[in-house]
Amino acid sequence: MTSDRTVQSIPPRHAADGRSPFAGRPLEGLVVLALEQMAALPFATQLMGRLGARIIKVEHPTDGESGRQSSPAMTDPEGRTVGATFLRSNLGKDSVGIDLKSEAGRQLVIELAAHADVIAENFKPGTLDRLGLGPKVLAEVNPRAVLVSVSGFGSDPASPYRTRPAYASIVEGMSGVYEFKRHGDEPLHVNPVGALGDISAGLFAVIGVLAALRQREVTGEGQHVDVAMLDSVLAMTDVVTNFASMGQPSEPDPAPYVLSSFRTCDGSLVIQLVREHQFVKLAQLIGHPEWLDDPRFAERTGWGEHLDRVIRPALEAWAADLTREQAAVALADAGVVAGSALTPTEVLADPHVAARNMLVAMERPDGVEQPVLIPGNPVKLSRVPESSERRVPWVGEQTGSVLVDLLGLAAEALADLRSDGVVT
Repeated sequence: MTSDRTVQSIPPRHAADGRSPFAGRPLEGLVVLALEQMAALPFATQLMGRLGARIIKVEHPTDGESGRQSSPAMTDPEGRTVGATFLRSNLGKDSVGIDLKSEAGRQLVIELAAHADVIAENFKPGTLDRLGLGPKVLAEVNPRAVLVSVSGFGSDPASPYRTRPAYASIVEGMSGVYEFKRHGDEPLHVNPVGALGDISAGLFAVIGVLAALRQREVTGEGQHVDVAMLDSVLAMTDVVTNFASMGQPSEPDPAPYVLSSFRTCDGSLVIQLVREHQFVKLAQLIGHPEWLDDPRFAERTGWGEHLDRVIRPALEAWAADLTREQAAVALADAGVVAGSALTPTEVLADPHVAARNMLVAMERPDGVEQPVLIPGNPVKLSRVPESSERRVPWVGEQTGSVLVDLLGLAAEALADLRSDGVVT
């Protein structure tokens, strides 16, 4: 098996003022021990890894974590499944295969925890306590470590949902946003933007970890960062609770704005109007200045009330001979906020995506020529050059190197652990 895990080569970027970039990434030197699976926490730790931290991912010694069994999938050099959920959020990590159900495996985790700056876990609350690896135990082993827990509803026993499992769609539904966006008796639009519940929790986990690390510089002590997926979605969909408290428990109908898609000659365009001057610009651009004196449009609610009967036909007639991009440029130049509704395939070839290095190409080891494409790092730092990224690890690929490097484990002891099935 090749040891070269580089998946993308990006030339260094220098600060605009000409000074040399920072010599390293901001989290270099930090060790993150990740007891993680699926999407939310792996997204968070991958981001920390992209910022320089070393991510040591503890997985089941044979099957790996559950995200590997998702679909669509490819196979690794050993013929094992590597699913899309895993591929998206595990670039650059070191995989250590440890059986947490064995006493020897749990002892290895405790010893690794003593060397970690951050211990990250997203088991259902109470699971690690039953394994003897709960927050109190880990804090005693390493009082300087920051422990971050991500779960559906947090670790506080005050929550009636604390012990429930959760996926992104569950907490999104419980946030109220699905019902808020429902119109009439139409079915709910479940999980409309992918893993909002996962990614939002991952982002807040990173913010909490960075804050706790900053406080550790002052106090010398770690602490427990507790992130609930439901809390995270409530923060991301703040309009739901805000509007409800003001007597608006659902999306306004008719809406006091224009937010919709419109047909052009090659697809759909998305436009959002929320201010009167934008409506003026639109009316003038598409050849309907009479709307400015039309009593139907004297108030913003008129825009939504007459969207389908008046505004949409006029706008689509204007755009009938224009491409999405031509229409978007014309609207933007006039001061109207608009953009093309791209297909997934078109996103892969989008010039902005390329300019911002927002796709990482990982070659497949299973004979398929087309590489797997993974979203790049959205955090751009002016004094930190973007570096090459390493592919995702195979199950237990770095077990030996991690246990030797951090714990000083002898070759004979490592061999015994492997023969006993404790590690891979």
